[in-house]
Amino acid sequence: MKRKLIRRVLAFCVAVLTLWAALTGSQSDSLGSALAEIGGGSHALQLLRWELADLQATDGLSLANFLALAQSPLLIYPRTAITAALLEALEPPSQEQTTPSTPPKDPEPEQPPVHVSVDSSDLAFLDNGVPAQTTVPTTAKGYTVINGIHIKNTSSRTISKADLEAMAFSARVNKEGPQVLIVHSHGSEAYSMPKGQEYKRSGNYRTKDTSCNVVRIGDEIAAVLSSYGISVIHDRTLHDAASYNDAYNNSYDSIKRYLEKYPSVSFVLDVHRDAIQDSDGQQYKLVTREDPRVAQCSLVMGVAHDGWQDNLQLALAIQHKLNTMSPTLMRPIATRGYRYNQQLCPGSLLVEIGAAGNSLDEAIMGARYFATGFAETVLAAE
Repeated sequence: MKRKLIRRVLAFCVAVLTLWAALTGSQSDSLGSALAEIGGGSHALQLLRWELADLQATDGLSLANFLALAQSPLLIYPRTAITAALLEALEPPSQEQTTPSTPPKDPEPEQPPVHVSVDSSDLAFLDNGVPAQTTVPTTAKGYTVINGIHIKNTSSRTISKADLEAMAFSARVNKEGPQVLIVHSHGSEAYSMPKGQEYKRSGNYRTKDTSCNVVRIGDEIAAVLSSYGISVIHDRTLHDAASYNDAYNNSYDSIKRYLEKYPSVSFVLDVHRDAIQDSDGQQYKLVTREDPRVAQCSLVMGVAHDGWQDNLQLALAIQHKLNTMSPTLMRPIATRGYRYNQQLCPGSLLVEIGAAGNSLDEAIMGARYFATGFAETVLAAE
């Protein structure tokens, strides 16, 4: 009973205080006009609505009204709104226009690889028992990266991203005469054949049988380029047959002779295969993630001669095209402090198709993909 009485007294006092605030905060000159203002429902009525936490009753309140409300213990609930209103009343209006924020644009969707039809109907893809792996860089550390292409530089040259980006590859395809020369400095390099398809060995993963070594891979590249209307000379000589150490000297003589006889040749492809093995001598095959029947490929560029930038620009253009066809087909480009006879023609590439652990069929598929990307790159740039 006593508590109820106390609450009523407090409520009465609050009402009196609020009425006093309304009267003193009104703009009337006398008590009568102030009471009339209350009856008219202007400022005092708004204060009473605020007393009941009607936060929409904000128009026309004076600063004195706001201050009275802010001190009222019954208005703790809408205190945040009152504080904001006070700040708005005290601060001059801003002269700046607020521009609605533009929602961020959705990121551009990744372009799917371009579907390229590479015929595999003539290949059996028998298991050769060699474990597979896919070589894909997971970081830019240790590489020069240009347009998403990783370059592993082990030469003393500085491979400048800015310089290479400023250069542009331009095709030098002649309309008359042979356009591409394919050679094999290490023609006897071979693959790991499935059981029942073994070749006569001339060394470790080597054979003079041109149906099983990289000369066969050159045949496949020549066939694809010819299907695009590109005229090809394929030198099927095994330049390493007599001496492995003299292989590049021998292929140098062949390339020079062909270039003198056919000045229309714009591109020289020296076709090899790589070899990947662990410390125990276990060979590994290199395959793409997109199709484990396709051998990975790589480009090895010599930079110990003038004009190496032209060859590297060609390599970048072709690898960019191939990345759109099969993102893991190409391993990082390797630049080394040698020449590899690439000084003879400003359109020279050393191409490694697969590794010793790959089967011949896997290497053939890699060669067909590479040749397709090569042809479409040089023809598009004419």
